[in-house]
Amino acid sequence: MKKDQLLQLIQSAIEKDQKSQTRLINYFWMDVFSFVLKKVHDKNSADELTVNVFSKVLAKLDLYDSEFQFKTWVLTIAQNTMIDFWRRKSRENEDAAENMGDLRNQFAKSPEELLISEEDQQKIQNIVESMDTNYRDIIRLRFFEEKSIKEIAEELHLSVANTKVRIMRAKKVLSKLLRGHDFDLD
Repeated sequence: MKKDQLLQLIQSAIEKDQKSQTRLINYFWMDVFSFVLKKVHDKNSADELTVNVFSKVLAKLDLYDSEFQFKTWVLTIAQNTMIDFWRRKSRENEDAAENMGDLRNQFAKSPEELLISEEDQQKIQNIVESMDTNYRDIIRLRFFEEKSIKEIAEELHLSVANTKVRIMRAKKVLSKLLRGHDFDLD
């Protein structure tokens, strides 16, 4: 793609033209996916991280400086996303080791304490159920049934690229809804 065509596509994507956003994602998907896959060695994680990268790319598109190569800018975002991913993984491993005692104490929780977490789960379920049908189905298939992007695409008769974009949008909508219901997402 020529630079002027790319800049036009970026501008349309900044203006929230969904077809332009999808074209931009599709054009650079394999570059980012390959980069991420080399780092994590797991296709499902690479898919999820690549969706996160493009979510950030679209959110920050207006910050792109056309003096630099767009692909380099996108891969920089991917690199930073990978750094965050490995930091989070490291923290999870540390927390898991520190919280082994908590895991054993899980069985000692009162029925009221267990009910609270079930209530939170039900609240989240209700929020998901209140979403638009397309987003609700995507969230259910991806996160509750833990299906791969390819499986979801086949089930919903969508292209893989369209499925990736829908997952990204559904996650944004769900995140806003959860924040609106005072769920701590950090």
